[in-house]
Amino acid sequence: MAQLCFFPEAGQSKGLPKQFLEYVPKLIDPFTGQQLLEKLIAETPWQQSMRIMYTKEVLTPRLTAWYGDPEAFDYQSLKSTRPLAWTPELLMVKNLVEPLAGATFNSVLLNYYRDGNDSVAWHSDKEEILGKEPIIASVSFGQVRSFDIRNKLNHAEQYSVKLEHGSFLLMKAGLQEKWEHRIAKSTKAMEPRVNLTFRIVK
Repeated sequence: MAQLCFFPEAGQSKGLPKQFLEYVPKLIDPFTGQQLLEKLIAETPWQQSMRIMYTKEVLTPRLTAWYGDPEAFDYQSLKSTRPLAWTPELLMVKNLVEPLAGATFNSVLLNYYRDGNDSVAWHSDKEEILGKEPIIASVSFGQVRSFDIRNKLNHAEQYSVKLEHGSFLLMKAGLQEKWEHRIAKSTKAMEPRVNLTFRIVK
């Protein structure tokens, strides 16, 4: 089995299961990406939400915001809340990713990783409200971070993709059922990163 492989700036593990993942670097050019990064950081009403972990409420180690169509409730919060209205910038990115994903998304979760201490633990997006075998399209701006996946039945089978500034990652049908993913903490100095994950909320 291929083991987790790390790269200094960009790249992906050999043997990445491409039936579940598709990676496109430089979907958005660096200049436009930098403009979007700065605007999203400055103008998004970021929140640090609470999650249930091991029966306890804990603060998520990153900031988030939820945008979308009025009916696309925020399924990740402890209370069902309506999303913020789409901005022109988010709609522009949405229009770029939908032809690549072959899907029409009705919501997007924004994640703001302020530095290397911000992260998301091993998990799979398998909530019932996302439907069976959900498709999730991800676009990243800013600091390159490692997107790691591991097989749920065999944690030794792990792979990694370095998510570059302006890149696109498609999590295809079947990934959430068979694999977990994370953005790990880093002891190295990290610049800010904003990630957009487009979803279909049923």
